[in-house]
Amino acid sequence: MTLLKQLSSSATLILFAVWSTRAFSQEKPEEASAERARANFAREIVLAPDDVRAFEDAPNGFMTPRADVPHGKVEELAYESAVTGTRRKANVYLPPGYSPKKKYPVLYLLHGIGGDENEWLNLAAPNVVLDNLIADGKAAAMIIVMPNGRALPDDRAIGDPFTKEKVEGFSKFERDLLDHLIPSVEAKYSTYTDRKHRALAGLSMGGGQTLNFGFNNLDTFAWIGAFSSAPNTKPPAELVPDPAAVRKQLKLIYLSCGNKDGLINFSQDVHRYLNEHDVPHVWNVDDYGHVGETWASNLYHFVQRVFR
Repeated sequence: MTLLKQLSSSATLILFAVWSTRAFSQEKPEEASAERARANFAREIVLAPDDVRAFEDAPNGFMTPRADVPHGKVEELAYESAVTGTRRKANVYLPPGYSPKKKYPVLYLLHGIGGDENEWLNLAAPNVVLDNLIADGKAAAMIIVMPNGRALPDDRAIGDPFTKEKVEGFSKFERDLLDHLIPSVEAKYSTYTDRKHRALAGLSMGGGQTLNFGFNNLDTFAWIGAFSSAPNTKPPAELVPDPAAVRKQLKLIYLSCGNKDGLINFSQDVHRYLNEHDVPHVWNVDDYGHVGETWASNLYHFVQRVFR
């Protein structure tokens, strides 16, 4: 997907998704601005010898619907949230042949700062990716929940995304996710309800949320994937104060970023900290900037490695 296509769609706006900040520090809500975002593109990207690909790009046609495979469906889930005081909504992918007589694992998939519950569908067609992979025996049949990660009474992806209130709304989503969305999903659908059958992943702002929430709730998630994490990502020592617990409880930590992405230092920092503390993880550095191609390709690789 080209930058022009992204800017003309409802996908994450590149300038909105990329924040400028000091290396190895979390951006404060009041510091975020479009000006800082633009400045970040000019910052030098320094690659280490291990900042390389773990996987090749997803193959051609991985996002193309195939007539020869069964198809799942995407439907809207509405749920009540005491965090926002409103009725919120999320998109839910149900795999082909979904049956209430069978239990399914669940992936919660988070969007970027300029997106909403539709962003992943517009960027990477997770429903199509999973239909194809499940048919080929390369991914487990799973439910994917795509929520609005902006936990505010007015959660529309409009206006200036850098206001203090809107940035804080992404942090508040942790309680919305844990206390309201997950229970609503598990009440409506036939899911497993243990941590080993829950995964959390996201792009940009959603990547930062994934790391912040995932490491902070080891009793809730066993699989996490952060793609091109944004400056909302907490410093690594704060993310992972107990590396031994993370080694014991997380089945997969998947980190990725493009080698042309001005935000790569945040993912590099987490990767290096995990290495220093002998925490196993995947580190995939591809040849993209902060664009949809990298998120789609890494989703393709991530979903093949969860719930296995």
